[in-house]
Amino acid sequence: MKITRLSTYRVAPRWMFLKIETDEGLVGWGEPVVEGRARTVEAAVAELGELLIGKDPARINDHWQSMYRGGFYRGGAVFMSAIAGIDQALWDIKGKALGVPVYQLLGGLVRDRMKTYCWVGGDRPADIIAQIHDRVALGFDTFKMNACEELGLLDSGRAIDAAVAKVAEIRAVFGNSIEFGLDFHGRVGWPMAKTLIRELEPYRPLFIEEPVLAEQAEYYPRLAAQTAIPLAAGERMYSRFEFKNVLHAGGLAIVQPDLSHAGGISECMKIAAMAEAYDVALAPHCPLGPIALAACLHVDFASWNAVLQEQSIGIHYNADGELLDYIVNKDAFAMEQGSVRPFVLPGLGLEIDEARVIERSREVSDWRNPLWRHADGSVAEW
Repeated sequence: MKITRLSTYRVAPRWMFLKIETDEGLVGWGEPVVEGRARTVEAAVAELGELLIGKDPARINDHWQSMYRGGFYRGGAVFMSAIAGIDQALWDIKGKALGVPVYQLLGGLVRDRMKTYCWVGGDRPADIIAQIHDRVALGFDTFKMNACEELGLLDSGRAIDAAVAKVAEIRAVFGNSIEFGLDFHGRVGWPMAKTLIRELEPYRPLFIEEPVLAEQAEYYPRLAAQTAIPLAAGERMYSRFEFKNVLHAGGLAIVQPDLSHAGGISECMKIAAMAEAYDVALAPHCPLGPIALAACLHVDFASWNAVLQEQSIGIHYNADGELLDYIVNKDAFAMEQGSVRPFVLPGLGLEIDEARVIERSREVSDWRNPLWRHADGSVAEW
């Protein structure tokens, strides 16, 4: 079998799908994207695709190494996201060729179901209580929300109090009947992170995500030393080489590689294994589309230390397109009390509605994340 063509499709709300075709008629699908930079990743996929045409798709490890090591410069969000989507599609082909789900190729199941969680509240947390009530009615009991709006390196007690008040209200309404993680989203610098984490402790969030940016990872162990709240990070780390340094330094209780940013299934299985060696849990980052989520779940089903899976049903980004819009077998993601069962179909386990993908790709606009500013006019972290 030989690879004959790579085609990309940018689709709403902010996703990009990749189709890899072969001379035997089998196709694989991946989801290579950097949210807000889809066209840039699209160009990277086209360049890397030159290494794959005419090659055997089954040689996934060799293709990964060729793409990663074949050029002098490597790493980073765009390059690793391009590799990630290609890697996903190659695993999809291999599973289909052998007639088994990808998790079987990764060593088989370590669990019978995978717990997922929902987003609530939006970029600037609002209507949280009502949204949680709606999701609880659907069977979910675990959630994530942004912890705060933009914070300055030195900010007021009022800003801290406003963030804490929202969390206090959640506990007052729901008690311990639900769990929730709080995403600092890299909006909080080291000086204010110390204060905000301390003030949030009485409300026992399940975890705090990206307490500071990955560029400030040296503060993870220092923050962890002052709190009992588990700290999580990893969505803006792109290979095992970045996770290696963070795991060695300590501080994180949960790593969150993104299967569409951190080199795909091949790389994230290695990251998961590294994390397990440090007694660190895995909770893949995935506010993206169905192919990315499927890739995450295959890693989860084959990784003992996987504890939670993010998914994007109802997320605030999805106004123009939902998780199930582009797949035929919508029951693949059927939720039972917030958990997903292993896929049955071979490969990634999805039947992509290709006609729908092509149609929506013709009318898509380029999504951009907001550009926030502080009161003094300086750029704020979103």
